Amino acid sequence: MTEPPLDHLVYAVPDLAAGVEEFARRTGVRPVPGGSHPGGTANHLVRFGPGSYLEIIGPDPAAEARPRAFGLESLTAPRLAAWAVRPQDLDKAVWQAREQGYDPGDAQPLSRRTPAGELLEWRLTRRDDPAAVRPVPFLIDWGGTPHPAAADLPLVSLTSFSAVHPDPDALRRDLSALGVRLDVSRGPEAALRAVLGTPHGHVTLR
Repeated sequence: MTEPPLDHLVYAVPDLAAGVEEFARRTGVRPVPGGSHPGGTANHLVRFGPGSYLEIIGPDPAAEARPRAFGLESLTAPRLAAWAVRPQDLDKAVWQAREQGYDPGDAQPLSRRTPAGELLEWRLTRRDDPAAVRPVPFLIDWGGTPHPAAADLPLVSLTSFSAVHPDPDALRRDLSALGVRLDVSRGPEAALRAVLGTPHGHVTLR
């Protein structure tokens, strides 16, 4: 199985405007608006390169209900909540993972509208608990939609990316079922850690 490339990291924030301001203050890089999702979230983006990016996601100020995605319903502080990889064939990757003992969830269609009015559509896998940090990536397929990182986004570098988990061997088994490798160490609870290279030096997101 070919290892699927990193697609993006998800940095969830309880207040989108405040989260973007804090990121810009820490890094010296200002994320640009990505758009709004039908589920009540909106995002801002920076890219790592032509095929991967960081998504800062929070409640859409224009939406009425507080969204449940990535634990935003009860989130009180920013956290690195999830990550996505991009297999060549999403449906085949789901089937292979299930054969290896890990169920990534069913693939579901999603979309968002960019500030310019363009509709972006994709499919991704979803599991049941939206509040949990996800050290195992979800799978994404952009289909015919241009990849967000192909746009002219502000650039930072991803210096390192790793996970902490109470049972590293169990996490490695799940990652292996997806054909994914990740540095994993033991810790009291599941967490993700990314170190970014920025104009202000190395900045760590957890």
